[in-house]
Amino acid sequence: MKQIIAAAALAAVFATAQAQPAPQQAQPAASMPTSKQLARLCEGCAWVQDVHSETRKGKGSGLGVIGGAVLGGLLGNQVGGGTGKKVATVGGAVAGGYAGNEVEKNMKKQTVWVVQLVNKDGSTRRMELGADPRLKAGDTVREKDGQLTRQ
Repeated sequence: MKQIIAAAALAAVFATAQAQPAPQQAQPAASMPTSKQLARLCEGCAWVQDVHSETRKGKGSGLGVIGGAVLGGLLGNQVGGGTGKKVATVGGAVAGGYAGNEVEKNMKKQTVWVVQLVNKDGSTRRMELGADPRLKAGDTVREKDGQLTRQ
């Protein structure tokens, strides 16, 4: 009975670590602005070509690895006997450490908004923002101190 419970708990840890949300599909980028649109841009302004959000995994601090390794080791210790028990304990600790790290990174995930800009000279650049800029393709913006304001 202990073996079934330990195996089920270990399987649940792996399932949680592997569960990742589907990546968000980016909207197709708007076409490049015309030369007339670029010529009308004020100095220091840019034309918004595309805006979309992306979810990024956070960074693990090591606590997930330690917690997962301890839990995995304890669960692995419940399986088998003799040499098999030692192998299961070590294997559980390794697998639990990996799973704990992945769970921690998923818990710390964040959303960033990526804005593709076309400058007055026709060059392009990307900005990543921590909050929704409430912009859409075709908007004219000015950047000041890492913030975009609609013109």
